[in-house]
Amino acid sequence: MITTQSTLFTGIDNLIKGLKPETISAERKTVLQPLIDFIQLKVSNKEAIRINFICTHNSRRSHLSQVWAQTMAHYFNIKNVFCYSGGTEATALFPMAAKTLENSGFTIKTLSEGKNPVYSIKYADNAHPIIGFSKTLDDDFNPKSEFAAIMTCSQADSGCPFIAGAEKRIPITFEDPKAFDNTPQQAEKYNERSLQIATELFYVFSRVNL
Repeated sequence: MITTQSTLFTGIDNLIKGLKPETISAERKTVLQPLIDFIQLKVSNKEAIRINFICTHNSRRSHLSQVWAQTMAHYFNIKNVFCYSGGTEATALFPMAAKTLENSGFTIKTLSEGKNPVYSIKYADNAHPIIGFSKTLDDDFNPKSEFAAIMTCSQADSGCPFIAGAEKRIPITFEDPKAFDNTPQQAEKYNERSLQIATELFYVFSRVNL
């Protein structure tokens, strides 16, 4: 039985209630199914659920996925979910990705500045903040074993056929909003990608039976 809890910040809660998972194609649902299966198995076995979202630069899609996955786990009251992100190289969490999350209702605080700033990203008053910064997938901040590696970009998917320590390696790729950087469509396209990721992860967690 699916249960939800509405302790999220109001803006995020309202956004989630407006998502349209029914628009997800059958083909895309097939892509998402292995992640549903991974989470379900862990829930059924009462084991911790560790998910590492991986992209080339750990700057946009992997962070959006990490944040929305952690938020959806909270929304659907699925316990012991720990979401991470990493890249084949470290750059920085791109400011527009952080701004997109802020516009969606997340509270974002800059913990340290520099070439690779560190952010606190909160989705609920009493939830532990997500720590957002760019890092390689094998960074000490990330799990070393017993996790699912979700490949969020085709470049990382083709470039990393093996992820050390991963129980499962699941390609769920998204188009890069970076293509619209420094264009009038930038904010719109980042929001579009964020909503796609939120919608698909809503679907994933909604399919898990507690």
